[in-house]
Amino acid sequence: MIKKFIMMGFVCLVSTSIYAQRKPIVNLQPKEDTEVSPIVKEKVDEYAKKIDAIIQEEKKLMEAELLILQAKNLDKVEFDKQKSVIADRFSEKIDQRIEELGFDLDNVIQKQVRYSLLNSDVTSNEELKAKLLKKFRPVKNFSGYISYGIMNLTNDKADNILDKNLGYAGNFEFGLKFNYQFGRTSPWGLISGIGFSWRTLNIDNNMFFMKDINADVFLANFDKNLSKSKLRTGYIMVPLGLQYNFSKLKNAGMDIQYRDYQKGFKVGANVYGGVKMATNNIIKGDGISDRGRENYQVSPFIYGAQFTVSYDDFSIFVKKDFGNFFKDNKFENDKALVFGVALWW
Repeated sequence: MIKKFIMMGFVCLVSTSIYAQRKPIVNLQPKEDTEVSPIVKEKVDEYAKKIDAIIQEEKKLMEAELLILQAKNLDKVEFDKQKSVIADRFSEKIDQRIEELGFDLDNVIQKQVRYSLLNSDVTSNEELKAKLLKKFRPVKNFSGYISYGIMNLTNDKADNILDKNLGYAGNFEFGLKFNYQFGRTSPWGLISGIGFSWRTLNIDNNMFFMKDINADVFLANFDKNLSKSKLRTGYIMVPLGLQYNFSKLKNAGMDIQYRDYQKGFKVGANVYGGVKMATNNIIKGDGISDRGRENYQVSPFIYGAQFTVSYDDFSIFVKKDFGNFFKDNKFENDKALVFGVALWW
């Protein structure tokens, strides 16, 4: 038994002190732990004090017997043999007295589990169930997200001059996602929120966006080398859709089940709409460095649909605009198609 090993070690310390005239140092105080339930700590402290009192009582009696044993001037082998017999006898006596205290370890463990789960002590099943229902209520919160996607401009007709000179295009976005689970065990939920999106078109072949005297936008060729030619437009975005969570139901106890709505494998589909904030036409090259913030006929409103596959906090998605990237038939039929990844927190 563990207590016998502890007692044997204690006896060795006592006997060593008798032979070497040294006093052992024994620390039986439990360490403080802020994560322990106050009720559990109180019961454990009370139990520890009772055990300590038993040990101290038996310690004095055992020391007296060891002193008598020492007075017999036995050789070390015989002394150690009789000392072991004394240790076993006192160990069994201490075990018996501790057992008679009637400490309900299972009850204490149950209380600590409840405290760790709910961060508070509960004294009745009704209170416990109320706490569990509150802790595992349906998800209704906001979570942050950041995403980046590769953007293409699709065209169901012949490529226009923009399609032929478009280099790399991307869509960077961040914002807040609103998660609304329809019920504690429901796999379905509403997704919405607000985000800020920047769509960037990088133009190749020393081409850049210009406007003629009628404010019509077109691509012009720069007679020198361009190191940067991009059109960046910012939007305020609002999605609205549904999400389905494939994770299994979990048991919180007290016949309460719940689904961890924001974890596991999920799929979602939504529509979205956006309002333009501003457009920047950025040009850098030999003899030129300019950032125009005029109207470049980019659509002031965008709308489309998105499909998302997620696992925990990581997502991949595809989104498609239903409207043209430019308004008034500028670069006609070009619509944004984005493939990207997102992280949630």
